[in-house]
Amino acid sequence: MGNTRRLPAPVRVCMTCATALLAILAASATAVSCASAVERLRPPRSTLELRLDDIEASIESEPELAIHRLGAFAALYPAGRSEDGAKLASLGELALHSLEAAAGKAIDEKAWPLAASRIRSLHALGKGEGMPSEAELLLFEARDRLSAGEDLEAFVAASASDALSPLVASDALSFFARAAALGQRGNAAFFLAAAERAGASADADSRAWALGQDSAADMIRGVATVWVDRGIRIEKGLGLPDRVIGSAFFVDKRGLLVTNYHVIASEVDPEYEGYSRLYVRLGDDASARIPAKVVGWDRALDLAVLKVELVGEYVFSLLGGANPLVGDRVFAIGSPAGLEKTVTAGIVSAAGRRFLQLGDALQIDAAVNHGNSGGPVVDEKGRTVGVVFAGIEQFEGINFAVPARRLAAALPAMTRGGKAERPWLGLTVDEGRNGVQIIYVAPGTPAADQLFTEGLFLKSVGGVLLDAKSLIPEAQDILFPRRPGELVAVELSDGKRLVLAVAARPPLPLVTAAKVDSRERMAAPLFGLILSPASGSGLAPSFSVKKVLRGSVADEAGLSENDPVEIRGFSMDEENGIALLDLFVKKRRMGYLETMMRLPALLDSPDTL
Repeated sequence: MGNTRRLPAPVRVCMTCATALLAILAASATAVSCASAVERLRPPRSTLELRLDDIEASIESEPELAIHRLGAFAALYPAGRSEDGAKLASLGELALHSLEAAAGKAIDEKAWPLAASRIRSLHALGKGEGMPSEAELLLFEARDRLSAGEDLEAFVAASASDALSPLVASDALSFFARAAALGQRGNAAFFLAAAERAGASADADSRAWALGQDSAADMIRGVATVWVDRGIRIEKGLGLPDRVIGSAFFVDKRGLLVTNYHVIASEVDPEYEGYSRLYVRLGDDASARIPAKVVGWDRALDLAVLKVELVGEYVFSLLGGANPLVGDRVFAIGSPAGLEKTVTAGIVSAAGRRFLQLGDALQIDAAVNHGNSGGPVVDEKGRTVGVVFAGIEQFEGINFAVPARRLAAALPAMTRGGKAERPWLGLTVDEGRNGVQIIYVAPGTPAADQLFTEGLFLKSVGGVLLDAKSLIPEAQDILFPRRPGELVAVELSDGKRLVLAVAARPPLPLVTAAKVDSRERMAAPLFGLILSPASGSGLAPSFSVKKVLRGSVADEAGLSENDPVEIRGFSMDEENGIALLDLFVKKRRMGYLETMMRLPALLDSPDTL
């Protein structure tokens, strides 16, 4: 004790103060950390400028957008001034009258797709009584297209009309006669069945022909090889030819062919700056390359329509091909490695695979290699059931095709020319026990404008009810034909019914969102990791896992609810379509073992609306 050095009293007092100060700082750091965590999980503020005068100015030219903005104004300022409420009601009436007039004008001008869009917008508002039905508008379009010699568009519109309201016998027989004259057996069989449902039929010989079957030798004549010459690429100091080889097949006598978007991407991608020339080859003669041009494309479905100045010897029918069942025998036709006229056989291994941005895909085990992309898949009756678009190189017999029904639905937008714009609400969703659940609302989107709430369930979209058994592709199918700017009504599980104008879907929606949103919020749509704020002891924001989506990247990594988490890094590789999330985790199931982990995810999510 005698040798113990005592600190002077003033120093002891200072140490006491220091201890207190450290405690205060620690408490402040915890408060700052928690507050920061809450802030980072809060959706970004809307950048939508809402001034009633500006909305009023847009009513005549863009009535749907004006109605959307009026709804956003009411959502953002629910307790506004009484004069604002009166003006909102007045502007709403003006916008409705403008939309009704625009729909009538589209009908008068026989702009049938635009008329259908505007009438659907009126229906979303509970209006549109006395207007033609969508089935009638499609039939009007089909008749006009048939008269103009646009057979592909006519047949697709007529089949869509028949799906909504059965064709009358006279119309069905008219389309049957045209398909028979063109030698398109599958399309003829479709309209023959429609005529017979309406109580009519064709003569015995025509009926027997329509119910017959085309041979593989016939169909091969309708398949072409696609060559995209991209000049020379330099690899390890050597100049090598840079070519993309794919397949395509004729779908109309005007020289229209279907292929994959990724085969011809260099022809239309604005970010591609190199040389690109597109050719089609119909035979084995390597010198017989026919110049082709891209008419339209749908990146979300990996489809494109080409045109050449000649008529194919065989035109594939796109109607009447029933959805194939698992185990059904199928055949893929194409040019693997540039070897034309190659037919491979297999079965449908699975249906409903989620390998596309929108909708599902068929899995087949028919041999597919580089060069098969864009080729047709047909069943044993010769009916087109899909378009080859991908395979997994590391494994044999795991290949994928876009279903023919999705191709038929996508064709109208592609044949109109240019990029097919698909609708975008701004939602990432999940298939929960109670149905389709919103897990993320992207900033700057229609859903964000209307203050959609994450965690709610979709009860109906576009007037179509969704229940606990509904799947994401069902909701995507409802939205698929909608044009950007069109009004859609959405009912949520909190009882709200919101009407919003859909936007044009970005090529990679989550990339667009990640550039303006926090990395903590992006953990949900990309990695299936929903976070909540947690108190922490440091200056870095701390979180705990609120929910892990089943089958997600986070689920596969073994994360679970209530795991403490800190996000240490987030990056995107847009060229390769990958996002990376660096985490410091204390895994609860492993005794709170501290772990650093990196989660990879694809930027091309199929779970978006």
